[in-house]
Amino acid sequence: MSPRTTFADRVRSSRPSRGTRIMTAMTMAVAVAGGSLAGASTAQGAENPYERGPAPTESSIEASRGSFATSQTSVSSFSVRGFGGGTIYYPTSTSQGTFGAVAIAPGFTASQSSMSWYGPRLASQGFVISTIDTNSRYDQPASRGDQLLAALDYLVEDSSVRSRIDSSRLGVMGHSMGGGGSLEAASDRPNLQAAIPLTAWNTDKTWSEVRVPTMIIGAENDSVASVNSHSIPFYNSLSASLDKAYLELDNASHFAPNSSNTTIAKYSISWLKRFIDNDTRYEQFLCPAPDDRTISEYRDTCPHSG
Repeated sequence: MSPRTTFADRVRSSRPSRGTRIMTAMTMAVAVAGGSLAGASTAQGAENPYERGPAPTESSIEASRGSFATSQTSVSSFSVRGFGGGTIYYPTSTSQGTFGAVAIAPGFTASQSSMSWYGPRLASQGFVISTIDTNSRYDQPASRGDQLLAALDYLVEDSSVRSRIDSSRLGVMGHSMGGGGSLEAASDRPNLQAAIPLTAWNTDKTWSEVRVPTMIIGAENDSVASVNSHSIPFYNSLSASLDKAYLELDNASHFAPNSSNTTIAKYSISWLKRFIDNDTRYEQFLCPAPDDRTISEYRDTCPHSG
């Protein structure tokens, strides 16, 4: 596959001092404490203009919905080029500026409905999410990768929510062959900010050229794309210098990503926030390796540099 030059490719790309006053010890302590909080808030906002939503907690990333109210809109296959249409889920708020966007592809023979639970769950955390249908249910990973990129291009160029999206902050996800497609997309477009292949399947096992921060999620009991033949070789082939992680779902099957899953959600949210939003508040859930009974194995390249 040859890389394509698109709109998204082209777009890519002092803390305030506190004076001291002469006052009583108690008044000085209050003033300094208040100034410290204000200074920290100002500095954090200046350092990361992409931060969206309140400070995360374990319960907030495990919740079925985040802090943003969401809406959705259908996209007909007849109104787009390069992919089979789908559904866009997006935060209704406009007060915090634009959001990062993620396209999500289904697996072999499946439709967008198999990935629909990701839409409101991820959008309510502060992302625009597009779950797509593929041109054919039998499309292979390379084609699904191209279609994920076409869906991202549609989001930022032509969709009804394009004004809500920061076109420099985009990512891809996918299940099975759609997961293999997310690796293809990351290979073809290195300026993506994040990729999350879910129990991915691909005949290509080597991805050393990928420059996109990638979290690979496998399933311990996957008999379709076994972790030993797919997810683990994919992870091992990624550059050691890349921000990457491998999460293996304990006692789970190939189809675990097709149903609402708190483990997938919480670590996907953390990965997307960390790398699409550059929000280091979520680093705590990724580094050090999580101690989570729903995970049978976790590998990483902590601390993250991105």
